Amino acid sequence: MTKIARRLSLGLAPLAFAAIANAQTAPAVLLFQVTGVREDIVIGLTPAELGTMGSGPEAERIARRLVEQGQVGAWRYVVGRAPDGSTRLAATGRIAIMRQDSVRIEPYRAALPVAPPPQS
Repeated sequence: MTKIARRLSLGLAPLAFAAIANAQTAPAVLLFQVTGVREDIVIGLTPAELGTMGSGPEAERIARRLVEQGQVGAWRYVVGRAPDGSTRLAATGRIAIMRQDSVRIEPYRAALPVAPPPQS
């Protein structure tokens, strides 16, 4: 192996490791903020639930499902306490989002740790 090839392989090794680590830590739930006529809520869907909604950007998948079927089931997420006393976002239960005239769905980045939804 030449010096240049060895340097390139050593330089790319951390990038490859980071890509593998990120692929292994896929989120258990993806959060979205849904803005309705009266309130804003944060919902969570597992990657498997989003996978049943087709392809494309996640928010667009949810919007298409709302238009096609008139509703989407999801986990409602609120700020709460973990068993150790720390603050986190956790699922409070399943809800149905109904199609309305004015709804905005956008990805939500949590500033707090996010608990996975309960096993159903």
